Amino acid sequence: MSVHQPTHRGSGFHLPSFRGNRAVPAPGEAVSADAGAFTARAGVLASARVLMGFVFLWAFLDKTFGFGYATASGKGWIDGGSPTEGFLGHVAVGPMESTFHAWAGDAWADWLFMLGLLGVGLALTAGVALRLAALAGTVMMALMWVAEWPPAKHLSDGSASMSTNPFVDYHLIYAVVLIALAAVSAGDALGLGRLWARLPIVRDHRWLR
Repeated sequence: MSVHQPTHRGSGFHLPSFRGNRAVPAPGEAVSADAGAFTARAGVLASARVLMGFVFLWAFLDKTFGFGYATASGKGWIDGGSPTEGFLGHVAVGPMESTFHAWAGDAWADWLFMLGLLGVGLALTAGVALRLAALAGTVMMALMWVAEWPPAKHLSDGSASMSTNPFVDYHLIYAVVLIALAAVSAGDALGLGRLWARLPIVRDHRWLR
């Protein structure tokens, strides 16, 4: 809890102010400092964008080729495995449990899921169509959140759910990051966002930005 001290100018003990001893920067120096700060912020946002893009791209590649991480070798999509059957088929809690079981392994679900991973991953990595990527990624994260259903203390069979938080999990955090990256046009730095924004179709339809 923060405590706010009164801001009067009365006498008393004060820490030395190092800012007051500085010389006033020349206009050119101020511009240079502002540019440096902007570059640092842009670099952080670009890094977050690329890393988030890799999260989606890696999930797509691992599920497609079965690199032996989340998807066992020989069980990849290219080998005839289903990217949704394992996850949706094992949903054991939540209001959409039976719905997810019905969707598990369906071709349309596999294609939508994989195209979503690929599309969002490529858009984030390249820095283009971030609004569309944020929308698609948020929908995916929301469905995964419902599939895991963090509010539940127990699964359908009565065993402990082992949920660490009844609301906030990484799916929610990913969704917020996606929305934030789109809101600040994070693709303009170290990405193709500016070139994308100059396309006639994007200029005419800002929602493609």
